[in-house]
Amino acid sequence: MSAFQGPQPDPAAIGRLAKAPFALLPDPAALFRRRAERFEVLAAGSDLAPYLRFLAGLCARQHAIAAALPPAPPLPEARLERARAAAMPLLDRQAMADAPGLPALVAQVLEAMGDLAMPPPAAEALAALRLAEPAERAAMCRNVLADSIPTDALPEHLFLSAALQIEAARQAAALDPARLVPVGTGLCPVCGGPPLASCVTGRPGAEGARYAACGFCGTDWNEVRIKCLACGSTKGIGYRAPEDEAATIKAETCDACRSWVKILYQDRNPALDPLADDVGSLGLDLLMQGTEYRRAGFDPFLIGY
Repeated sequence: MSAFQGPQPDPAAIGRLAKAPFALLPDPAALFRRRAERFEVLAAGSDLAPYLRFLAGLCARQHAIAAALPPAPPLPEARLERARAAAMPLLDRQAMADAPGLPALVAQVLEAMGDLAMPPPAAEALAALRLAEPAERAAMCRNVLADSIPTDALPEHLFLSAALQIEAARQAAALDPARLVPVGTGLCPVCGGPPLASCVTGRPGAEGARYAACGFCGTDWNEVRIKCLACGSTKGIGYRAPEDEAATIKAETCDACRSWVKILYQDRNPALDPLADDVGSLGLDLLMQGTEYRRAGFDPFLIGY
């Protein structure tokens, strides 16, 4: 018997609202708290339990730091208008790399991770990061901001990703969602990052709508339900999952560009978290490795798997 249901039309309704909000901005403290709680739930009985519990602890520390930080200052009005007029993301990742407060935030995150139970490679990477020169840390932060993480230094970049996620979510939370506009297929309108997954939401005011989820700044943005998040095609879209018709996480495949991105059905299970459940559903990634499709969703916590 096949390991998948074959490509098929999405069985759910195509959105019940005429106009869902375009963007849903993060609440940084709540974002990381919910993510930590979800990782703990996913760890129970999972073959990935050690890694999932490590990520639960990491996110719990992100929550504690984010909850204590003051709100980000508003961006200059002229910069906002230039970005909006040019259909560009409102946050400039390169400017974030040079933010005066970033080195202190990175140091705070590295210090907070000191008592976290972790695999030996992660502990060695954390120790090395604490001893690294500021210029070396800054160079690795630029790798994270460019979504270009070298495979020979994954643990180091994971910790720096955790710090930058806090800053990105903090800056995203200070924006006005009404100022956001689409900036291109598969691009976060806040930071320009690629989606890690998409979610069909059941939240009030957006029931049945599909939102792409940014794993960097935590923003969700509305996308057409049957559309490839990699190339924008609305043709040749299919859905695959392990042999379970009630699956709440599926691979949305595109025959135009031969890519796939996970889609999570939060309208069936509101507890699903895009980043946590992306890691927790690694089995779907392993099954998709045997197909002609390549993964297009980007998750900094899944690099190397």
